[in-house]
Amino acid sequence: MKRIALLVGLAAGCTLAGCGGSSPPATTTTTTAAPTVKNLVVTPAIKAALLAAGAASHGLPVGDFTGLSKGLTFYAYDPATGTFWAGAKLVPSPHSQAAQVASQDDGAYNLFTMLAGGPWRAFADGLGTVPHSSCGVVVPLPVRHVWGWSLSAPCGGPGGV
Repeated sequence: MKRIALLVGLAAGCTLAGCGGSSPPATTTTTTAAPTVKNLVVTPAIKAALLAAGAASHGLPVGDFTGLSKGLTFYAYDPATGTFWAGAKLVPSPHSQAAQVASQDDGAYNLFTMLAGGPWRAFADGLGTVPHSSCGVVVPLPVRHVWGWSLSAPCGGPGGV
């Protein structure tokens, strides 16, 4: 009986030490999932900040715009880069010809970026869904995915702008 116990002990020790086998000892790897982009709610404060940044990018006062177009305003956070992203169509005031002109063609849609605690930066992107467009900023694919935007458009942007 002592002999069987000794053989079982040797076999167990040899297995743990990797004796006599040609395969390497097992290793464990830990993988962490990449942080995912979070689609966020556009609060009144975010709307006001985007409107101000968009108006400033056109060199116009905020009062030349009446708000952001319903259904064309998006907001997300990309933890991989620490960047907040937004997209919005500014609605020009019917009393501001300058805002109406600024809201056409490449100014018809705006993309925004913000690092936590920093200011919003606005980029005109009315042509961002047109092939061969030049881009002031390219919306990352994970952000486009959560917004349901085209993954093949040059810069980003919703359809129908």
